Amino acid sequence: MINVSLIEYALLAGGSLFAIVNPVAAVPGFLAMTPNDTVENRLRMARRACLTCAGVLVVFAAVGQRVFKILGISLPSFQIAGGLILLLVAMDSLRARRSAIQETVEEMAEGVAKADVSITPLAIPMLSGPGAITTVIVLESKALTLVQDAVLYGVILVVSVLSYIVFHVAVTGAQRVHTIAMNIAIRIMGLVLAATAIEFILGGLRAEGVFR
Repeated sequence: MINVSLIEYALLAGGSLFAIVNPVAAVPGFLAMTPNDTVENRLRMARRACLTCAGVLVVFAAVGQRVFKILGISLPSFQIAGGLILLLVAMDSLRARRSAIQETVEEMAEGVAKADVSITPLAIPMLSGPGAITTVIVLESKALTLVQDAVLYGVILVVSVLSYIVFHVAVTGAQRVHTIAMNIAIRIMGLVLAATAIEFILGGLRAEGVFR
């Protein structure tokens, strides 16, 4: 028998996490930071960045809630704050631009000057920035069973693989990446992210007893 709640959780986790990691929006910055690198070097950096992104998100999914308990931060409060962060990122995505929460001008400039941008700024904070970290911690809090925990970790790996595929397509066919198509994709992911952000905020408010 199909577990509907498990499917719903997987769709929520996959959609929201891919939307916040948003490798499509990271492509222009990555290409701009590596104008003189060969295709092989670009792919190597993209591969390392996606692996690092997966590692960072898995770690925060595993220990994030414990850290907040130590700090005395309630999960609903963090969920509301996280929702607000995601909403800010979503607003920028709906305007087809990269949010300063995910990367700043200074980080981009530093990346251009670096020989290897795979760890910083590509993996952190462009892919696994505050928004993505917040998302996996909130999603982990919604996991009610070990199976859902396993689904979340699986989703993180799938999103990282999909991110590498996006970079691979962009690097090997950079001339064929159409700006309009890219902007449409970014806006669609922004809409998904905005809906997820509102859901996180409402969930936090319900948990705090503001309304039912």
